[in-house]
Amino acid sequence: MKGKKGKVAVIGTTSWGTTLAILLSRKGLSVSLWARTAEEAERLSRERENVKLLPGFPFPEGLSVTASLEAALDRVGLVILAVPAKDMRHNVRLVSPHLDSSMFVLSVAKGIELEATKRMSQVVAEEIGPRLQSHICVLSGPNLSKEIARGLPATTVVAAYDISTAARVQSIMATPLFRVYTNTDVVGVEMGGALKNIIALAAGMVDGLDYGNNIKAGLITRGLAEITRLGVAAGANPLTFAGLAGLGDLVATCSSPLSRNRHLGQELAKGRPLKEILSTMRGIAEGVTTTVAALRLASGLNVEMPIAGQVFRVLFKGVDVRQAVSELMVRELKHELAGITEGKS
Repeated sequence: MKGKKGKVAVIGTTSWGTTLAILLSRKGLSVSLWARTAEEAERLSRERENVKLLPGFPFPEGLSVTASLEAALDRVGLVILAVPAKDMRHNVRLVSPHLDSSMFVLSVAKGIELEATKRMSQVVAEEIGPRLQSHICVLSGPNLSKEIARGLPATTVVAAYDISTAARVQSIMATPLFRVYTNTDVVGVEMGGALKNIIALAAGMVDGLDYGNNIKAGLITRGLAEITRLGVAAGANPLTFAGLAGLGDLVATCSSPLSRNRHLGQELAKGRPLKEILSTMRGIAEGVTTTVAALRLASGLNVEMPIAGQVFRVLFKGVDVRQAVSELMVRELKHELAGITEGKS
């Protein structure tokens, strides 16, 4: 990448946004990290690391921080949207006037808009209008930010309806330690990335109860079936859920102590109130809001999501975790592929 194409703007100082800014700076690209306020930008510039969300990982020389969107987006080839799902629409509205037809726009958020039940690429498309539609893409996969910041090898997938867009962004994002695949199933990649957080909440609950590996493996497998049912109903390719954005991300998020959603589930199993847990967490556990949005979407598509339903009851109805697990275990007996190849479950 040379000139304009060699500069990347990362919108959002989240742990994932900061990690990607560091990753691409280490690659030798010029990266602008946009902060919401001048105070935050000044602090990050002075400390040269994100002490709050990603401590211990200093910023490379090629990474600059600014609170000016005009400066952040000046002469960039790729704009990475790394904000929480609930803030995506607002931030795209801010960014949109600064975009031009030569830029690629990459959403790396893993969530569903609560009220409209829209995927992030849909939100982006609605806010930037027709001029950049073919340049919108999404990234998802088993990507725990602290592991990638440490320089550990990882894989991911970039999806766009236009394969040339996916391939272009693939070449920008790929490094010797960050292998990037392409896909044209935007729906499947986004749905896998968002919905796996619900299953990770449930996996954390199972771990918190010390219920063992048999039931956790079963939960992950049945969670994948549940994710696939809703994804296919929304227009996704079922094979995508056997890939990095489906099974890959699901396994990582349900298994790693670095997973915020798994941690939240563990703490709920200990009897701690949701508000108390959230108040002590760094960063967003997207699974909380996604559970609500996914169930709304599932209701409209006539898809049953028993795991998500029980997670919702634990999160918002005060149901005991043990009771929720018990109710899942005694559901009506069914075919393993119900709703995927054997009709609706």
